[in-house]
Amino acid sequence: MIEQRDTAEARILILGRAWCHLCHEMEAAVAPIAAEFGVTIGTIDVDHHPELEAKWDEWVPVLLCDGEYVCHYHLDEARLRAHLAAFPVHSAG
Repeated sequence: MIEQRDTAEARILILGRAWCHLCHEMEAAVAPIAAEFGVTIGTIDVDHHPELEAKWDEWVPVLLCDGEYVCHYHLDEARLRAHLAAFPVHSAG
């Protein structure tokens, strides 16, 4: 369910709406890929952020990775995987 989730450490960000079935599908499709790459997913309900609603209103769900646009409406798995592979997570230890 799309609701505000911590976005501070999230590499993957889904902009969506609580009532949007495509948003729920996007979140479910992204979850196993995020787990595979060891990254977190953040979600923002654009209906609670006028600036985001103004920019992305008709495009939700929108998937951003590291602040860069990846896709909207449906997951572009190849593009997300390519981005995550090009910019891997490095541990601090």
